[in-house]
Amino acid sequence: MRKTCHCGEIMTMKLRTVIYSGKVEIDNVPIFSCTACSRSEVIPEVKPDLTGLIAKLGAEPDKQTFLFNECNEWADLLVEAKVNKKPPEPQDVEALIQHRINNLLDLYLLAQSLEDEDWITDLNKRLQQLSRRSMLT
Repeated sequence: MRKTCHCGEIMTMKLRTVIYSGKVEIDNVPIFSCTACSRSEVIPEVKPDLTGLIAKLGAEPDKQTFLFNECNEWADLLVEAKVNKKPPEPQDVEALIQHRINNLLDLYLLAQSLEDEDWITDLNKRLQQLSRRSMLT
C-alpha cells in the first residue's frame, strides 16, 4: 500500500512503534513512510483510534506498551496480511477485510441473540473502524 509524498516520491506502508511522552510504546501502528525525505504519517484509517488512545493515556502516562492491533481492526488486518505475505498487496487486504466483516457480522448476530449490549457496542466500533475505506479507494 502506497501513497504519494509531498516531495513527490512514493510513501510505503509500514508497521511501526509510536512512542508517546517518552514512556509509552504503541506497537504495530500503520504508518506511511517516505525514504526520500524521511516524512512519516499515520494512515488515515487508524488516526482517530490512535489519537483516542493517546488522549486516554493523559499528559503524564505510566511506562507501558500497547499492541495497537489489539484495539484497531485495520492495524490487526495489516499485521495479519504481513504475517501471511510480505508486503501485503491491496487484493490480499481486501480479501481479509471481507472475511473479517463477515466474521464480525456473525458475532454481531450472536451478541444480539444473547442481548449482550457491551459486546454489541464493541462489535459496532470494530465494524466502524473497517468502514474507513479510503486506503483502498
